[in-house]
Amino acid sequence: MYVFGSGVLIGTDSSGVSVNFGLAQEVTLSLAQTIKPLYGQNNFPVAIGSGTRKLTGKAKLASLSGQALGRLFFGAAPVAGSVQTQFGEAGAVPAVSAYTITVVNNATWTNDQGVVYAATGLPLKKVASGPTVGQYSVAAGVYTFAAADASAAVLLSYQYTASAVGQKIAVSTALIGPTINFAANLFGYDPTTGKQFSLYLYNCVAEKLDFGTKLEDFVMPEMDFQCYANAAGQVCQLNFGDTA
Repeated sequence: MYVFGSGVLIGTDSSGVSVNFGLAQEVTLSLAQTIKPLYGQNNFPVAIGSGTRKLTGKAKLASLSGQALGRLFFGAAPVAGSVQTQFGEAGAVPAVSAYTITVVNNATWTNDQGVVYAATGLPLKKVASGPTVGQYSVAAGVYTFAAADASAAVLLSYQYTASAVGQKIAVSTALIGPTINFAANLFGYDPTTGKQFSLYLYNCVAEKLDFGTKLEDFVMPEMDFQCYANAAGQVCQLNFGDTA
């Protein structure tokens, strides 16, 4: 049979929750084994023995799924809410005292990300208090500037919490040893017959996660994983829609 396209890849975490990896673009599975040839006096072996085997996989995805990455790579279910970044919010230092700007999201402000002059793009320096020209201080989303910067147009960047937007995963350090297990099911179809091919992996452990940004392109996270046998000795099962 033929199989067209990248197929669909579904992972099931150890608690039984199944999630789509997220718009799989490429899925690569590689089965390798070590072999040991036995030689006599001639230049070809007279016997070959099979040693250990290794089954690895790589999935290139087109969706940054918090559920998939959280449950299958980090072993943590995402929770509601997120931290958002406000970049370049326009503001103007008042012409008279007090020389402060209160940002739009000051109620949930969490972290400063810098201030620049709108006219030149040059950054101002953050100080603890008492700013002079070209400096600022900030607390709870209120930015304080020097009298010498009165009427200056500035762009403010900062982070703030959004409890009703998105989801988040908090990653902490942990003891070495325990692994995060998941099962994986990859399936696709023969475009000529509509019959299905699938490959079920009983036990997988993610070992690497890569993602990078690129100008005028989508982010494509890549997850590498290894497979191993379950308690019943099962590693994987291949299912073919026809008998050819």
